[in-house]
Amino acid sequence: MPIAFDNSYARLPERFFALTPPTPVPAPRLVKLNDALAAELGLDRDWLASPEGVAMLAGNAIVVGSTPIATAYAGHQFGQFVPQLGDGRAILLGEVVDRSGVRRDIQLKGAGRTRFSRGGDGRAALGPVMREYIVSEAMAALGIPTTRALAFVLTGESVMREEAMRGAILTRVAASHIRIGTFQFFAVRQDGEALRLLADHVIARHYPQAAGAANPYLALFDAVIAAQAELIVRWLLVGFIHGVMNTDNASIAGETIDYGPCAFLDAYDPSTVFSSIDTGGRYAYGNQPSIALWNLTRLAEAMLPLFAEDTDAAVALAQNALGAFAPRYRAAYDAGIARKLGLAGEGEGEADRALGSEFLELLGTQGADFTLSFRHLSRLQAGLAGEEPLRTALGDDPALDEWLARWRERSAETAPGAMLAVNPAYIPRNHRIEAAIAAAQERDDFGPFAELLAVLAQPFEERPEFAEYEMPPKPEERITATFCGT
Repeated sequence: MPIAFDNSYARLPERFFALTPPTPVPAPRLVKLNDALAAELGLDRDWLASPEGVAMLAGNAIVVGSTPIATAYAGHQFGQFVPQLGDGRAILLGEVVDRSGVRRDIQLKGAGRTRFSRGGDGRAALGPVMREYIVSEAMAALGIPTTRALAFVLTGESVMREEAMRGAILTRVAASHIRIGTFQFFAVRQDGEALRLLADHVIARHYPQAAGAANPYLALFDAVIAAQAELIVRWLLVGFIHGVMNTDNASIAGETIDYGPCAFLDAYDPSTVFSSIDTGGRYAYGNQPSIALWNLTRLAEAMLPLFAEDTDAAVALAQNALGAFAPRYRAAYDAGIARKLGLAGEGEGEADRALGSEFLELLGTQGADFTLSFRHLSRLQAGLAGEEPLRTALGDDPALDEWLARWRERSAETAPGAMLAVNPAYIPRNHRIEAAIAAAQERDDFGPFAELLAVLAQPFEERPEFAEYEMPPKPEERITATFCGT
């Protein structure tokens, strides 16, 4: 058997999904196969690259054990509730248990129309597929919980977006594709049985420790809050902007999911928005913690009947649980910034918090590059460079002298080089992604894509031959808008 599928979600009642075979494509061509991820999943790399494997990855063949489904969910999109969304261009082939014993979904994104397509073509364009492949794999290398990219194929046909683009299909791997919006789908239908079945499934699959709690569903909610708080902190620490934090894009498993108009900060500015559709800045970099809490509040509303039979009691339990988000987030963020600054020991509370906020203020005032500035500071701490690169980046701001004196005192006990292990040299910069997409779209040249992936696979290891990948964009290279691709 090429893949040992075991499809637990497809064993739930039929109202959870629609049985949906992928729509075949005319001329599938495998562009990239993630050999390391295939090995992690226990899959045969050679079979995946064979004509039979490529046919599965393109949606042209359904292998034994696969039960292709499109899952149902609802969601708040930019604050507006849509009672039925669902997988409009994604088809879940099935689940596998990887070499670590973890259950993982294998899904085709761009595999054709489903019951939930709402008039869309169900296809994906080359650009968004490449962006998701690049960014999700970069996030994994940075140690951030994320969906993964197993493969992508060209379909041999065009799709129309802003213009005609080459069609492609991404094979995505996730802990699951269950979202806050999945709970909302059943809550708005007042389907208490489905809500309970869904919650039981999530507990068994993602949070088994909740099963033994006095109130398992409240324990589940607490676990999701903790996972989301930690995830958002990890985003902020590397300058990541998701771009479209709708409740249908919020994974119950605490993974980063649905890479649409995402991007990484260049110059530090908390108000930064890249998404072309986020005209009001709802999902700006600095708004992500508050939006995460807003999304979790919507999850609480959906789960209220599970917390307690009495509505007032359920609301009180939910409010108490939500109150834990801010301190969890704050503690994780403070600890993360302390690591980025190399502040040793138990920390000094407000003094360390001030060091962090003042450094970010210096970056913002000077329009300095977020990633490169922390890397300059890391090299200074490791004794690999002097102050000049940092001073150049910060415009030789006089406030830097006093800040550096306090920072040196607090970082003196940190092992040399420790900061280099938490402040990446390489991130998937927007202009690099766009250059790789342009080369593929215009010249069928996937060399820049392959090289970018190679660089990002080891984000903390400096390699002289890739020094140019550290650099922020030149003024003429700046990308200020990214697009969803649907």
